[in-house]
Amino acid sequence: MIEIKPPINLQQVNEQSAQAEYLAIDVEQWLHIYEQMLKIRHFEETVNELYKGARMPGLAHLYSGEEGIAVGVCEALRRDDYITSTHRGHGHCLAKGAQVNRMFAELLGKASGYCKGKGGSMHIADPETGNLGANAIVAGSGGIATGAAFSSKMRKTGQVAVCFFGEGALGQGVLYEVMNMAALWKLPVLYVCENNMYTEYTYYREVMAGSLKSRPEAFGILSEEVDGQDVRKVYTTAMRLVERARRGDGPAFLACNTYRYHGHHVGDINRGYYRAKEEEELWKETHDPINLLANWLQSSRGVQTSILESIDTHVRSEIATGVEFAEEAPFPDPSEVNQDVYA
Repeated sequence: MIEIKPPINLQQVNEQSAQAEYLAIDVEQWLHIYEQMLKIRHFEETVNELYKGARMPGLAHLYSGEEGIAVGVCEALRRDDYITSTHRGHGHCLAKGAQVNRMFAELLGKASGYCKGKGGSMHIADPETGNLGANAIVAGSGGIATGAAFSSKMRKTGQVAVCFFGEGALGQGVLYEVMNMAALWKLPVLYVCENNMYTEYTYYREVMAGSLKSRPEAFGILSEEVDGQDVRKVYTTAMRLVERARRGDGPAFLACNTYRYHGHHVGDINRGYYRAKEEEELWKETHDPINLLANWLQSSRGVQTSILESIDTHVRSEIATGVEFAEEAPFPDPSEVNQDVYA
């Protein structure tokens, strides 16, 4: 019998103070954040349908359920700030400014994709928006993000780098090496750990001793832990940590507790041997990041349901147009098979 893991209990915050902080932010910004999260959700659900319909080659690792982290963090960044992503990276790409149509084109292997159709789901990069790329290697982007932060400091550009990774990356030594250097040199980098509770098919507490925060704290890195399903908390915390890094106060670590609604990848359908269906439904019903924000917008900011429905309609139209663009786009010319490919 699989034990049902409820949403992670977090330390209680001063709710009155937090509400005041959220209310100080313009409602238009919250509506934009809502739209960005909806875009990621609909994008990922469409990717799943493309896979099941045999219209997409290869696999994808869906980000549904974790939207509050990518959007909350990336909304705190400038366009020229850097991010590095993971194998579960569609949400990061979109949150940093990638276009839906070129994202779909890349997934379908088309020439108009961000990597000319040769990178696919796990290797999308968009330097124009500061996205230094998704990475199929666990913790593989740690050195890239830290190097980008080092470059920013040397060039005195004021840019900040954000390194997204899952809790499984905390089992990789390279992450500790780069955090040590970042702390020594006070680099402008934010390490964002997306703890979705499962390292592929294993509950994280079965393979991880101690707390997530204690590890970076050993290097003297400021570390905080938030409910990753509450985009308000992610956004306001990320803004503070990003500005701290930008003014030269060094790196920070942000642990975001979250949950992936789908399996490890789109082919991971029968998940009963490692987590219960009831657990998945519990998270969706009580801790969905999009619903939580929508409910707050309606109850505390007076946003009408019709406005949220209008945003949803707009996003669905953008997704449909993006799929049509990708399916009609040409494949790369076979003569280019050895171009723009690195090993």
